[in-house]
Amino acid sequence: MRSFSNSTSTKGIAAIVGVGPKLGSSVARKFAQEGYTIAILSRDLDKLSRLADEIACEAKTQVFAIRIDCADCKSVREAFEGVLSLGSVEVLVYNACEPASCQPSNFMAISPESFQRSLAGSAHGAFYCAQQVIPGMVERGRGTIIFTGSSASLNGFAGYLELSCGKFALRGLSQCLAKEFFASGIHVAHIVIDGAISDPRSSKGDQSTDTCMDPNIIAQNYWYIHTQDKSAWTQELDLRSPNQRF
Repeated sequence: MRSFSNSTSTKGIAAIVGVGPKLGSSVARKFAQEGYTIAILSRDLDKLSRLADEIACEAKTQVFAIRIDCADCKSVREAFEGVLSLGSVEVLVYNACEPASCQPSNFMAISPESFQRSLAGSAHGAFYCAQQVIPGMVERGRGTIIFTGSSASLNGFAGYLELSCGKFALRGLSQCLAKEFFASGIHVAHIVIDGAISDPRSSKGDQSTDTCMDPNIIAQNYWYIHTQDKSAWTQELDLRSPNQRF
């Protein structure tokens, strides 16, 4: 675990699991700007540490970079031992997913090992991470857990069986947890990202706002979910790029 600190927040910890240059970093930045201490978690600690330094300098808050392998329950447990040593986790955002190929896969060509890895990255990892933070949230009577889904959470696509099965399971987990822990004050939500997400670092033509979703705007929706009044909590939010038709 590496720490990048300018000041300490009293709001608690926002743990963002699955942090890359797009949505994960935008969500981390948003919660940092709102005054939370941030724990960002992914496999590549070197890249994660550089990002933690950037966010800490920008938001003048405390940011911790922690390595995690979401498919490995031991790695998740050890990572969250580090997270929970920092304080109470008020927000968990699960944004991790096994990278999906751009090319469709023939069903008979999918190995059991590949299928298992896909399920582990989407559903198993979310299950492991939620189990680490829910006891503390129940004890405090509050907390927010947000799972990042996709169009594959709602519809199965030929050639993308691994992605769809993992995302279907993640959505089911979200719905079950939302109903079980509503009375405990825990807001569990699933956000469907239906479209490509632009890369804030790129100025290439494929980052057009006409076809891609701005990760910073998406991150505002994550913050909106977290700050909702309990009298009208959202369980599922469907966000679509401009070129997607309802």
